[in-house]
Amino acid sequence: MTKAYLMLADGTVFEGTAFGAEKENAGELVFKTNVVGYLETLEDPANAGKIILQTFPLIGNYGVIPEDISGNCTPAGYVVREICDAPSNFRCEGTLDAYLKEQGIPGIAGVDTRALTRILREKGSMQAKIVYEVTDHAAE
Repeated sequence: MTKAYLMLADGTVFEGTAFGAEKENAGELVFKTNVVGYLETLEDPANAGKIILQTFPLIGNYGVIPEDISGNCTPAGYVVREICDAPSNFRCEGTLDAYLKEQGIPGIAGVDTRALTRILREKGSMQAKIVYEVTDHAAE
């Protein structure tokens, strides 16, 4: 498992595990509180170019169902507490990890999403970057 880091514009760094596409990407970090509908969140044009933080602790549990995908997946990144590696749904045809790889979207799992959400609630949305090495200028 590859380590990844989420670096916020205020200098805060969260360590986690990479999934999805293996690339660094930056965008406005925003949080979403939905319990289901992670594919719809990824397809929402309002989330284009943003790094999405899911507050629900387990994402990907029903996998990817191609018939339910109706739009383009355009966020800059995806942040979760835990990603499900073995989805359980009779219609599932793949994992969220594989889908994000196919779409070219990096993700980071194992992040304390509650602490991160508190930061965003107190300071507002901010720029962030998913990186694989921490440097002084990684969040720029």
